[in-house]
Amino acid sequence: MTAAAALWVALLVDRLWGEPPAALHPVVAMGRWLGWAGRRLPQAPAAAFAAGALAWCAGALAAGLLAAALQWALLRWLPAWAAAAALGLALKPLLAWRMLRGEVLAVEQALARSLDDGRAQLARLVSRDVATLDESLVRESAIESLAENLNDSVVAPLLWFVLLGLPGAAVYRFANTADAMWGYRGLRGGRDWEWAGKWAARADDVLGWLPARITALLLCPPRAWARLPGEAGRTPSPNGGWPMAAMALRLGVRLRKPGVYALHAQGRAPQPADTARAARLAGWAVAAAGALGGVALLPAGGG
Repeated sequence: MTAAAALWVALLVDRLWGEPPAALHPVVAMGRWLGWAGRRLPQAPAAAFAAGALAWCAGALAAGLLAAALQWALLRWLPAWAAAAALGLALKPLLAWRMLRGEVLAVEQALARSLDDGRAQLARLVSRDVATLDESLVRESAIESLAENLNDSVVAPLLWFVLLGLPGAAVYRFANTADAMWGYRGLRGGRDWEWAGKWAARADDVLGWLPARITALLLCPPRAWARLPGEAGRTPSPNGGWPMAAMALRLGVRLRKPGVYALHAQGRAPQPADTARAARLAGWAVAAAGALGGVALLPAGGG
């Protein structure tokens, strides 16, 4: 019961106040550690892979142990109502729906001013080169980012909290942050990440496999579920294509990365109203994930 209440507290705090200050944010701390460790990884393929794997394991272990110690202390020393509130506050920084929604809607607001403003705002969300994107591709990229990060930033942390408590959410968030910083093929930031980031990329694929498909089912209308595997398979990512394809099918729009994939290619080009509609649909998915997760955590029989 305490864990279920904590999950709902985390979602409520996110809705009302959003992100904590950077100085208190565990994901920011994870990013700083990954940046420090990443600069010290060797370049030779075998050594880079081994060092990257060891650094990932050390970081994940630290995140998991710290979260486990905090959860144990809260549940051991606080009354149930206070433990639920404190555990919810600890879980909140490991998910980020309000910030994601705001950043995506800001792309549409920027596009209303100019294409250059829209591109600049989109660059805060995606790693791809935005300089040559037209208005439609900027909008498509923003909607794609909303769908993919709905899994990475909300549904997956909630699922791992349901399965393994605060340590599960913390390790998943570390893995996702490591993939965002290290999981690249080729050059980025002045170094080749092909081997140094391979473990981080594969670990994120494994931990994100189930939640990505749950996210897709929450977004996609049941009549289109049969089409999901085929559409999702058009992307090179084993997970990211699922929520993106689900959003494309739900909105009836196409979502593209030129030269790489086109999801629901026969769909119409998204319009300004589709960005707001996508945010509403994602909000309903967040609510559904919170409700399902909370119910899953309730004691059998409701006692």
